Amino acid sequence: MMMEKRDDHLFETKSAKGRSLFHLYGVSMFVSTCMIFVYRVSYFEERYWVYWMGLFLSEIWFTWYFFLIFVIRWNPIYRYTFKHKLSLRYGEDLPGIDIFVCTADPVIEPPIMVMNTVLSMMAYNYPTQKLSVYLSDDGGSDLTFYAMLEASKFAKIWLPFCRKFKVEPRSPQAYFHTPPLDRHHHHHQWQSIKKSYEEMKHRIETATELGQISEEIRREHKGFHEWDSVSSRRDHQTILQILIDGRDCEAVDIEGQPLPTLVYLAREKRPQFRHNFKAGAMNALIRVSSRISNGYIILNVDCDMYSNNSDAVRDALCFFMDEEQSHNVAYVQYPQSFCNPTKNDIYGNNLSVVQEVELAGLDSNGGALYIGTGCFHRRDTLCGKKYSQECNKPDWKSCANDTKIEESREVLEDTCKILASCTYEENTLWGKEMGLMYGCLVEDIITGYRIQCRGWRSIHFNPERKAFVGLAPTTLLQSLVQHKRWSEGHLQIFLSEYCPYLYGRKKIPLKLQLGYSLYSFWTVNCFATLYYISVPSLCLLRGIALFPKISSIWVVPFAYAFFANRAYSLGEFLWVGGTIKGWWHDQRMWVFKRTTSYLFGFTDNILRLLGFSKSAFVITAKVAEEDVSRRFEQEVMEFGVSSPMFTVLATLALLNLFSFIGGLKRVVLDMQNEVLDLFAAQIILCGLVVLINLPVYQGLFFRNDLGKMPSSVTYRSIVFALLACTIAAY
Repeated sequence: MMMEKRDDHLFETKSAKGRSLFHLYGVSMFVSTCMIFVYRVSYFEERYWVYWMGLFLSEIWFTWYFFLIFVIRWNPIYRYTFKHKLSLRYGEDLPGIDIFVCTADPVIEPPIMVMNTVLSMMAYNYPTQKLSVYLSDDGGSDLTFYAMLEASKFAKIWLPFCRKFKVEPRSPQAYFHTPPLDRHHHHHQWQSIKKSYEEMKHRIETATELGQISEEIRREHKGFHEWDSVSSRRDHQTILQILIDGRDCEAVDIEGQPLPTLVYLAREKRPQFRHNFKAGAMNALIRVSSRISNGYIILNVDCDMYSNNSDAVRDALCFFMDEEQSHNVAYVQYPQSFCNPTKNDIYGNNLSVVQEVELAGLDSNGGALYIGTGCFHRRDTLCGKKYSQECNKPDWKSCANDTKIEESREVLEDTCKILASCTYEENTLWGKEMGLMYGCLVEDIITGYRIQCRGWRSIHFNPERKAFVGLAPTTLLQSLVQHKRWSEGHLQIFLSEYCPYLYGRKKIPLKLQLGYSLYSFWTVNCFATLYYISVPSLCLLRGIALFPKISSIWVVPFAYAFFANRAYSLGEFLWVGGTIKGWWHDQRMWVFKRTTSYLFGFTDNILRLLGFSKSAFVITAKVAEEDVSRRFEQEVMEFGVSSPMFTVLATLALLNLFSFIGGLKRVVLDMQNEVLDLFAAQIILCGLVVLINLPVYQGLFFRNDLGKMPSSVTYRSIVFALLACTIAAY
């Protein structure tokens, strides 16, 4: 009986195997750090107490941070779904799915890229009459609207082609970029569809380059008249057009099969009203969709995150519709994956270990993070519903057979425009208790956290075939700025009334509180890291030893803590599919982020709390110039522009280079090797920082391309580094 009951589940959960090695590693690291603390206390140097205490406090911080990582990664869990059982149990009695795609700028996020995402969502392996795709265009661009109109026409031939030949992925751009090996049996149709796509792409890109729509095209659809009264992208009325009405019996593809509902929305924007960035766009979509399709499940994706797995919807439903295990599941989060990182991932964009191990560990500790894209939600949990035993089992039959709205398309459009107006949210709970939270740079994280505090559970699901694939930053500055926003937003939560240790107390498990605080402390990491890679180097110039002699037994815990940590990190990175060179790039990027992104994120947070600055949402560019793309593919680090972050990086790199040369000079001039014995640890540390910064030195002195370090940054960093070394030496 028990076996029969277990086999009836739609998904299963398994703990990670082979964690005993990690547990042994964690215990040994604890012992070594305890020995380091004993050394710091026993051999305290009163003459250099400032430097000594700084290192001691940094080591205490690193130990605390390692403890958080250790708790989170103690027992990762992995989920496996049984989609065939879902079909056998429910057949076509499946709930409606509303898919939200958000875009904000037709220049940074080209319309053709957005349309590839939209088309991939329309082509899910799911009853099309139960799919509704909504595009939120916060750029209010008629170019994006035109692209969507073109996509609605192309969908009539694309969807049947995908069904017939089981196409993967279902983004036309991605599919035709890497055509399947077995296309010979449908070569003629493949060529025909590709030609139609290229023609559509040409029309969209031509209009985008011109920056306007021809009058001939404008006359083809009434929706273009909406732009006659648009003042600017930040000052316009609500523009809402139902391009495909799923209720219309004539809305069919070339095979007579129904098409998904397709809706374009540019919510109202007025200069005197706060629009709350992506959170405001999502909340407008929640309200508008509730009137048009009211799907029980909501999927939201960024405009560059196309569907890479046509069964992702069915996978997610296995977690929502299991009769015994799903009563309190609020959302299912898929990890972010990218299609453009280089082989060795020069900017560490994949965050492979975080995605594969850390987020799975958070899942076992009480819940997955909501990361803002690739996430399936129950609609009612997004709208503020609290978990209770009384309403924990939805009637999926009724959800699957919701009565369609009887109003005409025109009446629906007019009615829904009010729901996306600037004044609709006044004196309501939207952005506070309902929808996505306002006032935070990481509105997705705090929204998921609030949902969990209302008693709901979340799922992290990482299938073998990636569900969503997007575009990663292609320059160093883009990556650093992105991490600055993430780290600043996490610290913002920690310093607010929603601090995990206060607001989350008795609402979520302690381990999950620790998990959220791990990311909140990203910014604080900057101080310990900055101290450790600058002060020992400067002290080397001055002849101040901060570590045990190389001949002393006390050097063992320091050496073990460092090399064991790096060795395990390398093994873990290789285990998740990385390369040795990729691991080295990843180590470099963590140093770069800790010394720039997190430093500026912390500073901006303090300035905001003091009232000197306001939070601003920065969109990461999704396209790159040809020469930038070429250097990215060749894994050449891109600098190219002047930035305070680059000044910090270059100054630290030069400071360590000068100190390393000074340390070697001391060793060479010392005939009795006493200097080497005394300063070996500092010289090695300094040398490792120099190795990490090799691309920075190349950008400063040896490159002539447009991606080199700007001259202004070079001059400033040389002056700052020489000044610091001069002060330290004397």
